[in-house]
Amino acid sequence: MISAHFEETMDIYHRALGDLVRGDPEPAKALFSTRTDVTLANPFGPAVRGKVPVDAAIDHAATGFRDGEAVSFERIAGEVRPDLAYVLEVEHLRARLGGRSGVSQFSLRATTVFRHEDGEWKIVHRHADPIMSARPMESVVQQGGDRGGGMGDGRAQELHQELPREE
Repeated sequence: MISAHFEETMDIYHRALGDLVRGDPEPAKALFSTRTDVTLANPFGPAVRGKVPVDAAIDHAATGFRDGEAVSFERIAGEVRPDLAYVLEVEHLRARLGGRSGVSQFSLRATTVFRHEDGEWKIVHRHADPIMSARPMESVVQQGGDRGGGMGDGRAQELHQELPREE
């Protein structure tokens, strides 16, 4: 059962994604936690942790979108607990991407984790990628071998350092 207060947050979140694909990152950034454990893994770069890197990643994503809209959202799963909630959705979007002149339609599978902070639901983690169909096992290997971003580059270890617990 997803609470009415959380559903209001989801409506705001969906509108913020529409703003993002129009090139405005500010509404999306406002929904993310300001705590040190906030993380973002979007399709445009490596996973980041911390409010400043998360905001920078959202700003970077917004620079690649123009004239967009959030078309629809397909909720696959979700659950709300008193202090923590998650949703798994397929986001159907359309926008002018990068240097393309035409509008492209695209979908992202996105997992978003929210935490109840100071009376508001804030995003503490978001992961989105464009994988919408089954892929062969070999697809996880980058063409030309592992060029970084893999387990041997130290970035994963940095992201997985033990974080201070916030009481």
